[in-house]
Amino acid sequence: MVVLNFVIDNSRATGPATRSLKLGVSYGDRLVWMSDAELAAALDDAVTLGTGWIRADLSWNNIQHEGPSVRKWKLFDRVVAAARERHLKILPVLAYTPPWARPANCDSPSCGPARPAEFAAFAREAATRYAAKGIHTWEIWNEPNLATFWLPKPAPAEYNALLQATAKAIRKVDSAAKLVLGGLASLSTRDHNIAQSEFLDQVSALGGNRVVDAIGYHPYTYPYLCSARTTFRTPWEWMDHGPGSLRGVLRAHGTAEMPIWVTEIGAPTGGPGGVSDGTLASIKSGTTHVTEHRQAQIAADAVRTAAADPNVAALVWYADRDPSTDRSSNENFYGLRRADGSAKPAFAAFRAAISGLRAERP
Repeated sequence: MVVLNFVIDNSRATGPATRSLKLGVSYGDRLVWMSDAELAAALDDAVTLGTGWIRADLSWNNIQHEGPSVRKWKLFDRVVAAARERHLKILPVLAYTPPWARPANCDSPSCGPARPAEFAAFAREAATRYAAKGIHTWEIWNEPNLATFWLPKPAPAEYNALLQATAKAIRKVDSAAKLVLGGLASLSTRDHNIAQSEFLDQVSALGGNRVVDAIGYHPYTYPYLCSARTTFRTPWEWMDHGPGSLRGVLRAHGTAEMPIWVTEIGAPTGGPGGVSDGTLASIKSGTTHVTEHRQAQIAADAVRTAAADPNVAALVWYADRDPSTDRSSNENFYGLRRADGSAKPAFAAFRAAISGLRAERP
């Protein structure tokens, strides 16, 4: 994510202001498994787009899968070296539990650790290893309010314990560390999932908001634009509009000015259900994805909307490339590139929007 200074003239803004916005691309757990050529191509895209950061999983499960005495740091070392060659900063996502550290009733990397102190020890070792290589910003877990990523089910108190222990461990070895609360999924409380504001409220009541520097959030708005103003509130609007907003929760817990980092935003262009081009007639209950043209509109609008919002300090697009053409899941179609490597219209749209911000610098 390049730090850009710019003046924004937007009807929803209180007035023109100069501030910084971080921009990046999210790669999930893909980079460590790429060949050297694939890794180079992926990170070259981040440079071409005009971003200056990448978001990538630093998976505890990858590094210490075989046991507490085994460490495979070389997996992530390659990513760090390739990013530094391109002057890209990294936002590592510390998450995912190896088999030996999981609760007895849980058998997945998404299990919350049985003992937060062990996760914190891993985080401390990671910070010690990579601070000298310029990594000082860390996101603590991914979507901990979503049952898919915190098994057997999300638990704010458990996440808070992990967050508190990890924050203390990282700051002990790196006084320059900046910590982001794990990007919250935007959803309703049901099926063990916990709505983003409810989860943040419970974690903050335990003091979790006071040990981080920013709140991570994933406000996927598709098929709507991030700039849309609605009666039902899109995930983007939930940041600071209406009762129960994230900003309202932070205000209630004494951290009203804490920035929000949008560590994932995107729109899939394929899937098993209906497709929308953004028109009201095309938006139905079974809509699961958007046209490539609509994805491009969303990408450009996300950059402009984030730039106009003083509460948003970072915007990271998910993802770089589709992993497959399997239409049974829309998860396979969030990329700026298709699975064959060809660029979707969103690639150029995202790049142009970023370039437009640069052109508006005073």
